[in-house]
Amino acid sequence: MFRFFARVKSNGLSLRRFNIFMAIIGILASIALFIAMDRTTKLHQETQETTKEYFSWRSDAYDMQLASDYLTEQIRCFAVTGEWRYLTNYFSEAKETQRREHALAELEEHLGKTKTLTDLAAAMEHSVELMNLEYYAGRLTVEAFGLALSDAPEEIQSVTLTAEDEKLSASAKKEKAHAILFGEEYRSQKENISEHMQDCLKDLMVDIDCEQDKVARKMQEQVQLEHLLTFVLIVIMLGTMILVALTVFRPLRIAVNMIRDEKEIPLKGAYEVRFLAKTYNLMFQSSLKSQEKLAYEATHDNLTGLYNRRGYDFLIQNVDWETSALILLDLDDFKRVNDEHGHDVGDIVLKRAANAIMKSFRSQDFVCRIGGDEFAVIMVHAYVGLTDLIRKKVESMNEVLEQGDETIPAVTISAGVAFGHQDQEKEVLFKQADEVLYRAKDMGKRGIAFYE
Repeated sequence: MFRFFARVKSNGLSLRRFNIFMAIIGILASIALFIAMDRTTKLHQETQETTKEYFSWRSDAYDMQLASDYLTEQIRCFAVTGEWRYLTNYFSEAKETQRREHALAELEEHLGKTKTLTDLAAAMEHSVELMNLEYYAGRLTVEAFGLALSDAPEEIQSVTLTAEDEKLSASAKKEKAHAILFGEEYRSQKENISEHMQDCLKDLMVDIDCEQDKVARKMQEQVQLEHLLTFVLIVIMLGTMILVALTVFRPLRIAVNMIRDEKEIPLKGAYEVRFLAKTYNLMFQSSLKSQEKLAYEATHDNLTGLYNRRGYDFLIQNVDWETSALILLDLDDFKRVNDEHGHDVGDIVLKRAANAIMKSFRSQDFVCRIGGDEFAVIMVHAYVGLTDLIRKKVESMNEVLEQGDETIPAVTISAGVAFGHQDQEKEVLFKQADEVLYRAKDMGKRGIAFYE
């Protein structure tokens, strides 16, 4: 064991072996968790089905209350308005929909002779008794509003008013109907129905609670097992994440910063990361030597000190265009400077332009003079998101070059920019940059255009 940790400390942890080990543990824990969850699911489904039945019965019982309240509402609306549609709704519920009767039949089938069913039957009896009062009030309403009795349902037609009520005026019959439907006797009947319904619902809830208590103990054991297995998987996941973060992501983040700073990568992290670091360091040293050789052998422009056309040709053969951009720069109306001020002044202007370009870009970027008044900048580690930055760089150059005096004329620079991408051909990239350069010049002095 000691030798193992010593080897890990020296060479780094092998991610391949670690992943295999953690995968085996994770698979075993997942299988156990799946079995436990399957058992819990079946137990839960059994409980859910039982509870669903109880709630269905509770819904049936509640439908009886709703149907009774609906009948009351419709007959009261008829008594107040005298509109046939309310009476039609009343008898449609009582004779066709029959939610009360259907609910009671459904509960009788499942509950049998229980206290719950007794309460429901009592509520149904009171509801039926209440209908006699409602029929009587309906007959009074028909006569009070002068409606055709022949159009009323048979139940209303068969009602016989007392001799006393028969003699009442239309308004008195209407008041009598209201007194029946909104009176104390009617309210008492409704309260009895509601009490029996509440007793029924309480009984159903007691039954549900008892059934759930029976299952609770079984569910508790299963849940505890699932919690344990879930904890194991969480530990595996967090352990893997932490280890990967410490041995892969953190070393990679450090490596990225070192690459940007053009330094060697420290040998830290997992075995695979260290192997990549060693390989990069060898390539980095080789690259340094190649750069030194290039700096030594490559020729530069004698006037400006920039890479000349030969240096530019060498650079474009070795730059990674996938992460670079080519910027072509051209002095506006430079021929006029030579014609009016002479070539000596023109050389001074070129030196100023070269100096302004050098100061505007980073040390790792390559600045070249590829023609008389034409410059090229190979901007490494560049992407399309840097368009605003490049635009500001060109504006900064122009601000410097526009500050002429009596001896040195002011000039401006136009620029064309093309960004490289994977498998980009250098000839195509140059044509793209050159195309947008001329487009920028056509738009006026000190312009800049980007190839889309």
